[in-house]
Amino acid sequence: MENNVPIGPGVKVTLRFKLSLREGELIDETGEQAATFIVGDGNLLPGFERAMFGLRAGARESFEIPAEAGFGEVNEENIHMMKKRDFSSEMELEEGLVVSFADQDGQERPGVVKRILDEIVEVDFNHPLAGQALIFEVDILEAEQISTNIIRM
Repeated sequence: MENNVPIGPGVKVTLRFKLSLREGELIDETGEQAATFIVGDGNLLPGFERAMFGLRAGARESFEIPAEAGFGEVNEENIHMMKKRDFSSEMELEEGLVVSFADQDGQERPGVVKRILDEIVEVDFNHPLAGQALIFEVDILEAEQISTNIIRM
């Protein structure tokens, strides 16, 4: 298969990256290690993949990913008021605490304690990066066409 093709559907990409908040706080990075993914395989959010479309091996770019193309906007329906007595009495509740809950399908859903009001606890089930624009810095090491199947995104 062809190497150094422009990034797009069916391309295996090897890269290093840094993900930061607009204010500069580092969220994640590969460091000197490289990460590999295939466009559309679900390892990167589509908004991050689309930002790299057209880049080739050797490219170094920095993109601002708006909230709606990253982890989404804050959804008020994902913020729940829960009774304090519904939490384990051994649990020391405090703002910022991440608590894991099982949803209706038995899947684990983390929630962040936002506020504690007498007998009510406000828990936010939005992704912690929801509502935030992110700075995505990439260093493309390799881009190889491995499939001609179009992945719908």
